[in-house]
Amino acid sequence: MKKIRLGIIGYGAEGGLYASFFKEKKLSENLKLTAVCDIDIEKEKKVKESFPDIKFFKNYKDMLDSGLVDAIVTTVPHYFHCEMGIEAIKRGIHLLGEKPAGVYTKDVKRLIKVSEEHPDVTFAIFFNQRTNPLYRKVKELMDNKVIGNMRRTVWIITTWWRPQGYYNQSEWRATWGGEGGGVLVNQAPHQLDLWQWICGKPKKVFAKMAFGFKRDIVVEDEVNALVDFGNGVTGSFITCTHDILGTDYFEILGDKGKIIVENSKKLTIKTLKKDEEILSNDMSMEDVIKLFKGQLDPEEMYDEEVLEFDSRHGEQHINVLENFAAHILNGDPLLAAGREGINGVRLANAMHLSAWLGKEVNYELNEREYLDLLNNRIRKEGKYEEKQ
Repeated sequence: MKKIRLGIIGYGAEGGLYASFFKEKKLSENLKLTAVCDIDIEKEKKVKESFPDIKFFKNYKDMLDSGLVDAIVTTVPHYFHCEMGIEAIKRGIHLLGEKPAGVYTKDVKRLIKVSEEHPDVTFAIFFNQRTNPLYRKVKELMDNKVIGNMRRTVWIITTWWRPQGYYNQSEWRATWGGEGGGVLVNQAPHQLDLWQWICGKPKKVFAKMAFGFKRDIVVEDEVNALVDFGNGVTGSFITCTHDILGTDYFEILGDKGKIIVENSKKLTIKTLKKDEEILSNDMSMEDVIKLFKGQLDPEEMYDEEVLEFDSRHGEQHINVLENFAAHILNGDPLLAAGREGINGVRLANAMHLSAWLGKEVNYELNEREYLDLLNNRIRKEGKYEEKQ
């Protein structure tokens, strides 16, 4: 195989973006766009205008059975991610799944199981933020324990402002049966993935949420979660879709310093010259008094480095697509193997379950309990089939 023949399922904003990379010749010759699928027949005209030689399908299984694609990317509503992925892998077609990997862990496990039964078929997930040089740097710093062992982490990510018209555009959006949730499954999956990728998986989760707090929707538009990593280490995650001013602030405190990320562009690394406990134990009361009076310079205790990053729109997505092709053709390591997609889904599920029950839950949550409560909400909507 000299190049990968790619099919795009779903020709909306994301699918259209990926297709544009081919039109604008931003991708290497490792990839060739050969097919597009969308249930909206009006999309066929748009596809033909830009890609007259591309085959358009209205049914994704027809695309999979056409012999025209070696791989697919799924830019469709979340509940279809696992279903379409399973059908592709069973046919020997490589899968680049969009985030989130699925809505609930039980479904994602089905996809992972099929993937494991077909080890020669590549299963990757579109975590383009893992290609972001800033977050790769933070991951490197944490893996190398530059700030020592983690003590606390906080991520406030409220830059998702969505007006009511956004939710009104599609009946399935912001519903339990059509989308599977609100900000946690739509806007914040990248941050949930990065958080656990960089800081590790928590042991317990407690969340308070508001459902339809400031929007006429039934799913969550306000989330405040506290996680427990064990040994006294905690983390806070705050997100919403009603903050027009928005904040993006990510902090990790360690024994030997602190990492601060602002607006996903500025990285500040503060490294203590001695471990914090050593500084504490060695400080005399005389020095404490000087500290209180402002007579000690705290900067004498640490070094500071500030790095600025700039990531152009679409660049990260191109990196994921190129890596996906390189893995299939040359065996290059994947930026994000598909099986890793379950981690962020599990974290979102645990947050939902905690909010529904009003108590702390295990990160390794009771999947049956979660699915029962999700189906209760789907039944009340009265529009969609229950999930299995």
